Amino acid sequence: MTRQGSLLLLISLVVAMNALSQQQSHQETDSTIRLSEVIVNAYQVNTRQHHLPGSISLLAGEEIKRGDGNSFANILHAMPGIYMHSGTYATSRIVIRGVGSRTPYNTNRIKAYLNDIPITSSDGISTPEDIDLTGIARMEVIKGPASALYGSGLGGNINLYTPQAGGDSGSALLQYGSFNTLKAAAGGNIQRNNLQIGGQMSHLRSDGHRENNHLRRTTLLSSGRWRQPSWSLSYTLLLIDMNAQIPSSVGKTLYETRPESAAANWKAVEGYKEYQRAIAGITLTNRLADRWSNHLTLFGRWADSYERRPFNNLDDGTAGGGIRNRLNYHTERFDLLLGAEWLMDSYRWMLDLENEMINRNRERRHQGNLFGMVYWRPAERWNISLGGAVNSIRYRLTDQFPGNGDQSGSRNFPLIFSPRLGINYAPSSALALYTSVGHGFSMPSPEETLLPEGDINRELEPEQGIQYEAGIRLNLFNNATQLEASLYLINLSNLLVTKRLTEDIFTGINAGRTRHAGLELMWRQQLFDYPTFPGSLMMNTNYTWSRNRFIVFTDNDERYDGNNLPGIPAHITQAGLQWQPLPQLSVEAQLQQIGAQHINDANSLANKGYFLGNLKASWRFHSGRRGGATLYAGVNNFTNTHYAPMLTVNAVAFGTAEPRYYYPGIPRHSYAGLSWHF
Repeated sequence: MTRQGSLLLLISLVVAMNALSQQQSHQETDSTIRLSEVIVNAYQVNTRQHHLPGSISLLAGEEIKRGDGNSFANILHAMPGIYMHSGTYATSRIVIRGVGSRTPYNTNRIKAYLNDIPITSSDGISTPEDIDLTGIARMEVIKGPASALYGSGLGGNINLYTPQAGGDSGSALLQYGSFNTLKAAAGGNIQRNNLQIGGQMSHLRSDGHRENNHLRRTTLLSSGRWRQPSWSLSYTLLLIDMNAQIPSSVGKTLYETRPESAAANWKAVEGYKEYQRAIAGITLTNRLADRWSNHLTLFGRWADSYERRPFNNLDDGTAGGGIRNRLNYHTERFDLLLGAEWLMDSYRWMLDLENEMINRNRERRHQGNLFGMVYWRPAERWNISLGGAVNSIRYRLTDQFPGNGDQSGSRNFPLIFSPRLGINYAPSSALALYTSVGHGFSMPSPEETLLPEGDINRELEPEQGIQYEAGIRLNLFNNATQLEASLYLINLSNLLVTKRLTEDIFTGINAGRTRHAGLELMWRQQLFDYPTFPGSLMMNTNYTWSRNRFIVFTDNDERYDGNNLPGIPAHITQAGLQWQPLPQLSVEAQLQQIGAQHINDANSLANKGYFLGNLKASWRFHSGRRGGATLYAGVNNFTNTHYAPMLTVNAVAFGTAEPRYYYPGIPRHSYAGLSWHF
């Protein structure tokens, strides 16, 4: 571990041990607000986290709105085992337990859901970071293969939920910061008898910290529910309009001397991407009998995108939808879950260069998933789960550009069975032990399924893996202390590798096997809580150690067996502190140490580790029944660290140019804002 990472853990330990001694000595008079245990449903049933037969990370309420509210990475990094490469607001890659680090410019080894509606596109791309955090009330993350629960997704699942507040309320926010970054948001909730409707609209714009880095994003997220004695009907609507310039990655020279620069070829054409997305779903929940319930969701999604690039321009879009049904049977000792998910998308794309078409295709994708899970509690302290899923996926490519021959074709992948077994033993409310083993898989993306000539690669197989994990949960001092530790091992086969053949041509190969092993620690602590100064202090600390290696891997006749996978830090440490010395005043700090990571498969290049620190102070004004306002200000990266939060692993050098590995991070920047709740 680096010196800074060790220091973070040491500070957390010393402060917490001092706080624990204070809590014990003040047990009779201390009015500590204990950390409450929450109900989670990412495992498809509503269960207390303490009794889950597997690991899960979750954030809720104010935890999601820490900092400036613009960085999805800061929120994800508050959970162990997760690292988000974040080049710009519109260029990122999420890595969970080392899975997904080799994807060039996006996330395609996880699945994301919003209110149980799939928001991962049909080509496997997930961009939950496009959703503004002001509209999210809870986030639950399953780490590692979970295909028995959600289908394709070796890295895991990110489940987002909108607020379910009752009563009439409203909110507004205005925030301004460095690099001409402006954010405005407004929302509200209406409650009329059994009908509840809520929504949030936000607009973010920024000139960015680099050349050719302007961003404009507008989102609308609305949800509601109509409740009846034996059934309820709910809806979710998400609209996104995005326009983002692309500075792209740069070589080592520019990264070290002029990190504010954009890549020369992207700057020359003023490269950008713009897109509009719409996702809508309706869920009917029926209580069929005392022990039976059913959740039926119908959803549709649409996207239209255009990307201006130096080598060609991409015009693409998706239209489709599907159905998801979940039947539950519940008793005191037994839960049975049977479900199905089917979706169909039509994905079309066209490439042109200097107003001349060079390629045009349409691909239809059908995905089916039948799943079942049994949760058996033979005694109050035991929870045993056993289940699996059968997945069917097929593609049909239609070549709509006859200039280079007809390359139409279809690809039907064999049925994939993904079993899962989990056991949780909780002898008391203070201690729980769990272990699980599960299978997962990920499908090739469109670029990976096509050969360089444009034909379908019929030899390419899905990437598959098995995860073994074991962990412990501790709730001590009347839940003032929450500790969790987990060990995991993931063996992946048929490793999918995206190969960049030229600047604009990618393809995929199955290149071997990898092994991912790691240790994750989480520590939440109510350090102290007094009615007067010094008030209350809360800490959330996590640490991740991981070792991700090629077991068998050959590329271009070069063997990399035993090397570390690039783009994955071996150590990640984060500490978050929330101090409220006065009822009106709160101060929060986020401290993070990211370890070094290799940049290429040969492990001949490495990106050094870095430390980041963020501070924020807020003052609340109360106005009785009309709610209240909060004035806040903060500074991010207060040490002005020079760092690269995103890497292009195995970047290829073209001509005499340097390989462009680095996305320079944002230097020290500040912001201030006013929020109003009524």
